[in-house]
Amino acid sequence: MACALTESLYPGRFYLASAGVLPGERDPFVDAILAEIGLDLGDHRPTKMEELDDLSFDLAITLSPEAHHRALELTRTQAIDVEYWPMPDPTQTMGSREQILHAYRELRERLANRIRERLGSGS
Repeated sequence: MACALTESLYPGRFYLASAGVLPGERDPFVDAILAEIGLDLGDHRPTKMEELDDLSFDLAITLSPEAHHRALELTRTQAIDVEYWPMPDPTQTMGSREQILHAYRELRERLANRIRERLGSGS
């Protein structure tokens, strides 16, 4: 989600990659709330950090404590800034479909705001 939001705000301006601690299945709620704002993940599938071909980034943003520790471990010998942005985990939300979507929408907006704060106003 963060990668898609960044690309939409700053088209072609940054080299972006998305990875996590564990591989998994794509989250249909992410697809739904991105589609609401005209974004599509295409054929992207969740990837582990270790599966990235290249870790030569200037900046890595992590959204969970586990991801932060793993990113620090993987990049300890590289000149890369690793920032931790604590975010709520919408997968833990219980309730109706609309309540779950609301949690995902809140995360989407928090991420977009944080991206703008960190990288500037965008396009």
